[in-house]
Amino acid sequence: MSNAGLDRRTRRRQETIEEILTAAIELMEAEGVASLSLSAVARQLGMQPPSLYQYFPSKMAIYDALFQRGAEFFRDARREAQAAAGTDDIRELDLIAVTAYTRWCLEHPVYSQLLFWRTIPGFEPSPEAYAPAQETLEDLRQHLQAGVDRGQLRPEAATDEGLALYTSITAGPVSQQLANEPDASFEEGRFVRLLPTVLDMFYQYYAPSGGRHDSSTSD
Repeated sequence: MSNAGLDRRTRRRQETIEEILTAAIELMEAEGVASLSLSAVARQLGMQPPSLYQYFPSKMAIYDALFQRGAEFFRDARREAQAAAGTDDIRELDLIAVTAYTRWCLEHPVYSQLLFWRTIPGFEPSPEAYAPAQETLEDLRQHLQAGVDRGQLRPEAATDEGLALYTSITAGPVSQQLANEPDASFEEGRFVRLLPTVLDMFYQYYAPSGGRHDSSTSD
């Protein structure tokens, strides 16, 4: 077979994979993330289930591909928002990045459930699928380290503990929003409007001086 023929076959295979993943997202939006079935995806595309197995041998394989796809979309949305920000102020960049993260989550609730909440029993992303999420965490670590370097945060802010606290408190309003007002826009949501306050709490906790109560200091 010529290289041209091979390239056409590769392109067609990739197109079919994208069609399968798009159909899976549509079904999950309508029926729930954990209710996905290969037979339903095959019916959606007019395929026989054995044909679908040539692309994804199991339902978990589809979840894994969607996790990677969503993690890449999320990573890129955050990076693009910061690149277009037109500022190098750490606090402003923080709010811009968190706003982009929140908008993305509200606009893509299926991906959000896959990435940030364990809604599928037994599912664990493969190392390859998880790699874009690790890149996003590394981006965040570097951002917080820049805050440390500029004297806006204590060094602990850029540690694993600091990242865990940051991601926990910024994910909270998003989780509450999706759970309590799933149809509200970013502008209308009463939980996501707390994001600036949440970031202030993080910066106060890790302030270089005077921003955090030291429990070891006697009254």
